[in-house]
Amino acid sequence: MILKYIVDKYEEEYGYPPSLIVSSPGRLDFLNTHQDYKGLPVVSVGVNLRTYTAVVSLKGSKVEIVSVNMKEEGKVYRDKFDLKDVRLIGHPWFGDYLRASLIALSEKGYKIEGFKALIYSEVPIGGGLGSSAALTVSFIGSINELFGLNLSKKYIAEIAYHAEHEIMGIPCGRLDQYGSTFGKILKIETKPPYNVEELFLDEGIFVVLDSGIKHSTAEIHPKRQEEINLGLKILTETQTPYTLQKKLGKTYYETLWEEINEEEITPYLNKVPKKSRNRIEFTIKEHKSTLLALKIIKGEIVDKETLYNTLGNKWKKHIENAFASKNSKLKLIGTIMNQQHELIRDLYELSLPQIEKIIDSVNKAGALGAKISGAGLGGSIIALSEDMDVAKKVLKEGIKEGAKRGWITKVDTGIRKELT
Repeated sequence: MILKYIVDKYEEEYGYPPSLIVSSPGRLDFLNTHQDYKGLPVVSVGVNLRTYTAVVSLKGSKVEIVSVNMKEEGKVYRDKFDLKDVRLIGHPWFGDYLRASLIALSEKGYKIEGFKALIYSEVPIGGGLGSSAALTVSFIGSINELFGLNLSKKYIAEIAYHAEHEIMGIPCGRLDQYGSTFGKILKIETKPPYNVEELFLDEGIFVVLDSGIKHSTAEIHPKRQEEINLGLKILTETQTPYTLQKKLGKTYYETLWEEINEEEITPYLNKVPKKSRNRIEFTIKEHKSTLLALKIIKGEIVDKETLYNTLGNKWKKHIENAFASKNSKLKLIGTIMNQQHELIRDLYELSLPQIEKIIDSVNKAGALGAKISGAGLGGSIIALSEDMDVAKKVLKEGIKEGAKRGWITKVDTGIRKELT
C-alpha cells in the first residue's frame, strides 16, 4: 500500500508518523495543448499517478522538507528554512516550488507555523504529466488541512498557479494547476473567472508512455510565445479589415483567438514570417477541433461535413470509418487526437523522431489516437484505446519502440486527504 510506504518513509526520516497526508493527481494534456497561456479553454484528465505530501506541524517557524524521489535518485533531497525569511534558491531545486507556494500564501495574508513534510511522487518529473503542479497542489493542500486555512479547490489552484507563474517565473498557463486540483476529465476556462466543467467519457482507456526524454516548460513556452507575438505585431501594423484588427492583440494572451476564423486571417498571414505564421495557424486550427471534440464528448450530433471542414479532407477516410463503427464517438475523439498531434508536430514543431516512432507503433497496435502530452520535445505520449486488451498491446508496443516506461491509467479524482 502506497500510504503505508509513505508513513514508513516519514518515520524513517523524522522518527514519528505524519499527522496527515494529502495527494493530487498528475494530469494528461488531453485537448488544446499549448493553448492555456493564450486564454483558450483546454481539456485535462486527472490520472491515478499521484503526488503525496505527508506533514506534521511544529511550534515556531522552522520548516524541513524531504523528497523521497530525490533521495532515491541520489540527489540532494532535504530542504530546511525559516518561515521568517523564505527565499527561492534558484532553478533547478525541488524546494523552490514549495518555498514559492509558502510565499504565495504569505502574500495572501495566511499565517502558518513550522512543519516537517515528506514528498513522494508517482508522476514522472519532466514527463509531460504536470509533475510540478501535482507537487505544488498536494503541498498547498497539506498546508491547507494542517493549519485549517479553509481554501476552496479553485483557490488552491490559483495559489499554485501564482507560485509557479508569478513567483518562480515559469511561463505556464492554468491547465496543470486546475487539472491537478480538480482531477477527472475537465474543461478549464483559462480566462476569468476560470470556470471548470466536468466532462464524462465512460468509454475508452488512456495509456501513458514516457519517452524518457526530459523537457522544460520554461525553455519551450517562451520561444513559441515570442514567435506568436512577432506575428501579431506585424499583423496589427498591417492594413487589415477593422473586424479582424479589433480581435488582434499585441500579445498571445490579449488576442481574441476564439473569435478569429481561418478564412478572415489567412489572406494576411503571408506577410508574417513562416514560424510565426505556423504558430498562429496552429492556435486557430487546434482550438477549432477542440470545440468539435467537446461537442462529441457531450453527445451532441456532429455531421460529416462539419468534421471534414474542421479537420481537413486528409481525415475524411478516418471520419467515414468512425461513422461506420459501433463506437463512432470514441473513434472520432481518437481521430481528433491524431489531428491535434499533427498540428503540434508540423505547426508547433514540438515532436521528435523518437516520439514519432512511438506514436506510429501505438497506432499500429490499435490505439484510436495518440498525441504528445505537455510542453513537447520529449515527455509523455497519451494514447486512447477502446478496451483493456488493446491498451495492453499499445503499452507493450510503445515500450518495445523506445518508451522508457508506461502505464494503463484510470481517470482519478483531484486533490484529496488520504490520512488524518
